[in-house]
Amino acid sequence: MRDGLSRNVGKWLLPGLIVSLILVSVLSLRIGVVEISGREIVNVIWGWLTSSIGSAGMTGGASGGDPTPLEEIILRIRMPRIVLAGLVGASLALSGTVYQALFRNPMADPYVIGASAGASFGATVAMVMPLTFHVLKAGTIPLFAFIGSIAAVALVLNLARVGNSQRTSMVNLILAGVAVSSILSSLVSLFMFLMPQQGVHGLVFWLMGGFSGRNWDHTLSMLPGFVVGLAIILFYSRELNAILLGEEEALGLGVDVPRVTRWLVAAASLLTASSVAAGGIIGFVGLVVPHLMRMLVGPDHRRLIPSTCLLGAVFMLSADTVARSIIPPMELPVGIITSLAGGPFFIYLLRKYKIKEW
Repeated sequence: MRDGLSRNVGKWLLPGLIVSLILVSVLSLRIGVVEISGREIVNVIWGWLTSSIGSAGMTGGASGGDPTPLEEIILRIRMPRIVLAGLVGASLALSGTVYQALFRNPMADPYVIGASAGASFGATVAMVMPLTFHVLKAGTIPLFAFIGSIAAVALVLNLARVGNSQRTSMVNLILAGVAVSSILSSLVSLFMFLMPQQGVHGLVFWLMGGFSGRNWDHTLSMLPGFVVGLAIILFYSRELNAILLGEEEALGLGVDVPRVTRWLVAAASLLTASSVAAGGIIGFVGLVVPHLMRMLVGPDHRRLIPSTCLLGAVFMLSADTVARSIIPPMELPVGIITSLAGGPFFIYLLRKYKIKEW
């Protein structure tokens, strides 16, 4: 089944995903509390592109002066949100792909492995801290989210080791991930309980996941983490294929498994931390998207990584479009949409294709 699908869809999959991403982006620009026609979108974007970037940039109007209400909606509200949603979706899908390959476990994703819980705990600590600082243009929340994510994954890996060896038990990995995630989630709840009442609402909405109020600053702050994480994963895509065969087989092929694993875990944790810091807790993307793409294109990560990246972006952007347009003028947290769509779809895939080989 999988080989047949790989042969049939492999040739057209990437072009199809790129076209889908463009179509969903255009649809997301049009749909919202204010409906915008395709002609108006084209006029605004064309005016923005042809105006002086130096005088207007991303913050000015298409004409170079003060932006009109239509330009404000398209250029300042919807476009940065679309780009950010795509980056978050691609990052979560990529991190899930890496974790599942490294640990050779179909249940491994940023949530099961504790990376998301660590990132959310770090970001929550940053939110309640009375000080704010920047390191290499990264704000307090992304930095603490990254530290929390790395620390949680390191703790889970150490807890999952068998005896004094470097071997990691899959059962121990899942149990350790669930335990560490539960502890960190409880600590986040404790912070919420102790926080002043006026800050709880914002923290709760952030934990439910969403892109409301995000702007170009949020998008640009996430971009370096995405580029670095993607570059590392692409660089080690061949080694990831070898590790998928088993640690001993990878060592026999000349792969420095401990070093490659450290780099890939750091890259996946960076992607997860950047996503959590930018969009809060958004589930199921890192679990469902890699599985779907693996069934379509097979386990070769040189093909799997770009297709997973694109489908993650399409999935997240579609979910965000539904979240902000299904009950206007209210806006649902996008994490609710991804869970409601991803959970049943994942069960459907399991039932339909009866996956016996991973």
